[in-house]
Amino acid sequence: KNIYITPKERYEINMKLSFSTLGCPNWTWNEILAIAKDLGMSGVELRGLGDEMYAPDLKIFAPDKLDGTMSKLNQMGLEIPILTSGAYFADKNKAEEAFGEACAYIDLADKAQIPYIRVMAEPTPEPQNGDMRLAAKFYGQLCDYAKDTSVIPLIESNGQLASLGAMQDFLSAAGRSNMGVLWDIHHTVRFYGETPGRAVSALGRYIKHVHIKDSFMENGKISYRMMGYGDIPALDALRELENICYGGFISFEWVKRWNPELEEPGIAFAYFCSYMNYLLKKL
Repeated sequence: KNIYITPKERYEINMKLSFSTLGCPNWTWNEILAIAKDLGMSGVELRGLGDEMYAPDLKIFAPDKLDGTMSKLNQMGLEIPILTSGAYFADKNKAEEAFGEACAYIDLADKAQIPYIRVMAEPTPEPQNGDMRLAAKFYGQLCDYAKDTSVIPLIESNGQLASLGAMQDFLSAAGRSNMGVLWDIHHTVRFYGETPGRAVSALGRYIKHVHIKDSFMENGKISYRMMGYGDIPALDALRELENICYGGFISFEWVKRWNPELEEPGIAFAYFCSYMNYLLKKL
């Protein structure tokens, strides 16, 4: 979980690296774990396995498999930091269904002792015209549902909520004590021009998990690139996170499932690990 400590203790805590399974849609669970272990990652973020995107239906979480799954992760020195749902609340026609999905994710995360789940206001990185007041209402109710569990539901900075002002208004409207933010560095920079400094200043105490990826604009469209080959200020973001003594995960969201033309996950994950370790040594 997110860790806030005194300045004297700050250098005893390191940010941890993980990758989202969004980046390896054709890998088996055992292949994912083996690669994560070989690369020295600390965790694997769950966003689908094979053809199944709904985590509560994954075979690795079946009642007769769950204990073995978590035991194997522990033995390998790996964690699942977050279950990343597809639930979004800003569409009045889908908000009730999304709420049910998010509650199921909380139930599973609580059983598996996974600290966070991800929900969204809007379903796409690009801002839409969703109802933010409706989304804040359902997010607040989700926080109420999670209150007596070990799980914190995180709202991601995507869509309109990649705007720091919109996110602050959203959190104020939701108004619960167990709120948290999944800061997607890329979305705040790319869609609203927010600097990492402004983002961490505005959201710092809420940031519990971080997504990172790189891109640049090409002919008016986003062109995703491996880390360091775009213009997203990753080092600035890490420095800002270090300033608030963030000790959680930096998770590589390689969107291979939605963009099959991207480099293969074995290449992208290995480069991510090498590049991020290089940046972390510069802090």
